[in-house]
Amino acid sequence: MQCPFCKAVDTRVIDSRLFEDGTQVRRRRECPACDARFTTFERAQLQMPYVLKRSGTPEPFDEDKLRRGIEHAIFKRPVPPEKVDHAIENVMRRLRAVNEREVPSMRIGEWVMDELRDLDHVAYVRFASIYRAFSDVNAFREEINRLEQLPTQEARRSQMLLIENDPIAAAAIAAATAKRMAAEHDKPAKTTKRVK
Repeated sequence: MQCPFCKAVDTRVIDSRLFEDGTQVRRRRECPACDARFTTFERAQLQMPYVLKRSGTPEPFDEDKLRRGIEHAIFKRPVPPEKVDHAIENVMRRLRAVNEREVPSMRIGEWVMDELRDLDHVAYVRFASIYRAFSDVNAFREEINRLEQLPTQEARRSQMLLIENDPIAAAAIAAATAKRMAAEHDKPAKTTKRVK
């Protein structure tokens, strides 16, 4: 790799470590020409599926758009940037794991809401209000009541440990989730009117 300081064509790696749960490699490099040291990060570049919009048109996945959506939801909330990065990486990991050419935007929105629910409840409701197109205050109340009835992150983890140890339960949950996602995908898109 070229040195960013003196532009020498060859640098050497002096340290390599796994980073971000093993999805990246952090390398410390040194330039023999100017003795400068710098850090590089390496990650696999995988082809992301297209996002199938509510209108039915596909568009390329845009990580910046995902980040902007989450950042709008957490605006002025006490959420550390590292947790936002981790949430984005989790959504992208799920997107890559789908192994489909096109993924409905509704499914990605649900994944974002899953992440926001664990990050900050206010951010979750903000995102849900736009994502689910709340039409009045009652829609907010219903979503808040639903949020309060959901198990906490710790409770879900303990439930997952039990499920992972029971292959029949794991298969049943996977089938139910696929059925729910298919039903949500087949719903007609909601239309909303803007009031000025």
